[in-house]
Amino acid sequence: MTTSKDSSLVDKYLTPIAVLLGAIIIAVAFAFGTGGTKPTTDEPGGAVAADIKNLKIGSSPVIGSATAPVTIAVWYDYQCPFCKRFELEALEEVYTNYVATGKVKIVLKDYQFLGPDSDTASVIARAVWEAYPEKFHDWYKAVMTAQDEEHGGFGDEASVLALTKTIAGIDADKVAKLAKDKKAEYQKAIAADRAEGTAFGINGTPGTLVGTKVLSGAVPYAQVSALIDAELKK
Repeated sequence: MTTSKDSSLVDKYLTPIAVLLGAIIIAVAFAFGTGGTKPTTDEPGGAVAADIKNLKIGSSPVIGSATAPVTIAVWYDYQCPFCKRFELEALEEVYTNYVATGKVKIVLKDYQFLGPDSDTASVIARAVWEAYPEKFHDWYKAVMTAQDEEHGGFGDEASVLALTKTIAGIDADKVAKLAKDKKAEYQKAIAADRAEGTAFGINGTPGTLVGTKVLSGAVPYAQVSALIDAELKK
């Protein structure tokens, strides 16, 4: 039986300890977290078995040779700091060791849920991909590198187009017009990417599909390369 004296001891000693532990857990989650937050809205369609063979590339940007034996897909958000970390750390090595050697191609899939700046950057990205596919990776890496904290300022139309002007070989005015004229079409494709990801079990960003395995968050290069190597052996 719990007495009033017991309750007093709990309030005096255990409750502060529990609060402290909770604070420590939250701090660790922020320090070492690997992915964005799950959207609060549901997507149409039921879940399906995750398998890269069922991926619909459609109009999504592709980095690497079309004939590469292994395809991987990455769902991302332009306001997600973990996507930036994944791009500049793990994927940078994937580009060097697998994409540049013709072994892997990467399909970049939209999973925008972090606000209007995410949507704006995604629409502009589609315009860049349509008009200058050979320059898309340069543009994408520049945008990810320039990304600041979530909703920290970079990511609106003005800042993204200003950065686009610095990429050699891209006419930013042409991109801006294309993004405006085809916004509805691009947004439909962006929504389809997110719905597809949700069906595969992607519930945050970045989310990566290699073969039949889904990786959640900014996982280390070794984890990605191990799955790629396994696919190359098949």
